[in-house]
Amino acid sequence: MTYKLSQITQALNIDFTGKDINIDGIHTLREATSTQLSFFTDSKYASQLPDTKAAAVLIDEKHAALLPRSTIALITDEAYLKLALASKFFAHKLESKGEEPKAGEGCDIDQSVRFGKNVTLGDHVTVLAGCYIGDNVTVGSDTLLHPNVTIYHGTHIGERCIVHSGTVIGCDGYGFAHTKLGEHVKIYQNGNVIIEDDVEVGSNCAIDRAVFGTTTIRKGTKLDNLIQIAHNCDVGEHTLCAAQVGLAGSTTLGRNVVMGGQSATAGHLEIGAFATIAGKGGVTKSLEGGKTYAGFPAIEIRLWRKMQAALMRLVKNR
Repeated sequence: MTYKLSQITQALNIDFTGKDINIDGIHTLREATSTQLSFFTDSKYASQLPDTKAAAVLIDEKHAALLPRSTIALITDEAYLKLALASKFFAHKLESKGEEPKAGEGCDIDQSVRFGKNVTLGDHVTVLAGCYIGDNVTVGSDTLLHPNVTIYHGTHIGERCIVHSGTVIGCDGYGFAHTKLGEHVKIYQNGNVIIEDDVEVGSNCAIDRAVFGTTTIRKGTKLDNLIQIAHNCDVGEHTLCAAQVGLAGSTTLGRNVVMGGQSATAGHLEIGAFATIAGKGGVTKSLEGGKTYAGFPAIEIRLWRKMQAALMRLVKNR
């Protein structure tokens, strides 16, 4: 989908000067190309402005001078709200009509399964009753989808994966901009999900598609039941997540991270490789790898145990 910049700015009620170029998507300042729109909403990303390749940027007047000459400044004091409105232009058009998938050898597909358009299945894929596989999805060889799995458009699932019943992959992330009156405006989630080889996903999990770019579950990862992976997360290779783990948006886990039951993270942080988060641990800042953490906010477990012992002594001595 490609639109003239003038079409988009007219819908956003923004004036601009410069060439009326074609825009084919939206991305971050760092990732946007010369045919994409971007946005600036946080001064901590000001250092990225001079190097952005974006065709145009939604930005406040104060920071507009930092943009390169090749980038058109779209001046607004509501850049995040305008982003939300612009995202609708590039949302995938949903429709009920589908078509037969391009399937490899030896696939076993229940007759109740519904497919969107341009679906590709590898060899020996098994898809059980009640599944839905949306447009432009690929499923690798020897993968098993248990009953009532839903795979949204644009998702890529690797080889030898197992997805258990009731799981939804590629659903919209929880993203909204807010008007000055407190109304909530949807940011259309136009990225996708990639699940690499040898991943197992338990039942009733939700793995959200990215706002832009990709939510990634890397090879060998095993997810228990009832897990939430929010948009733009990157889950490292061979990670283990027990039941009811929740990852907020843009969380990055290194390889072989272990997260105990009901542990969770705040967004936009990193947990290093081979770290362990004990059950019910609440991660509020980035953590080094190779250590075990517990509590809320999560701290190294030896310190947490000392704190618990000290609290118990206080209670007993009252």
